[in-house]
Amino acid sequence: MGKLKLTILIVVFIFIIIQFIPYGRTNPTVTGEIQMPEKVNAIIQRSCYDCHSNQTTWPWYSHVAPVSWLVIGDVNDGREHMNFSEWESYDAKKKEKLIEEIPEEIEKGDMPPFRYLMIHTHAKLTQADIQIIKTWVKDSTNQESGEME
Repeated sequence: MGKLKLTILIVVFIFIIIQFIPYGRTNPTVTGEIQMPEKVNAIIQRSCYDCHSNQTTWPWYSHVAPVSWLVIGDVNDGREHMNFSEWESYDAKKKEKLIEEIPEEIEKGDMPPFRYLMIHTHAKLTQADIQIIKTWVKDSTNQESGEME
């Protein structure tokens, strides 16, 4: 057997073996979801919820290693930074900070990430979407009660 064939067999064998390495795709229970206007909610769910909530839609490629490791890592990182499904577990100061970061991240082009948008074109934010979010954030941070509508 030639070196090329042996190399291909080894790569295929490794690819098959890594499929059996357990790596968690989870959708924990929603414990206290953020409240926001319907228009904002639709945008946030479409563009943010796959990584920033416990309601991730796991596509077929999230079940194929090594791509699955990247997807699951991104979701875990997103949830750790801000999780709309666990919003009520945050104190008022953290909620305010996270809300204020949303338009900053969007305007910098960091959210949604480019590699996510390459496959999930529906998540791309329009200028109208961005303006709706900015208005919501401005209105939310101006409320004296601290409650997010």
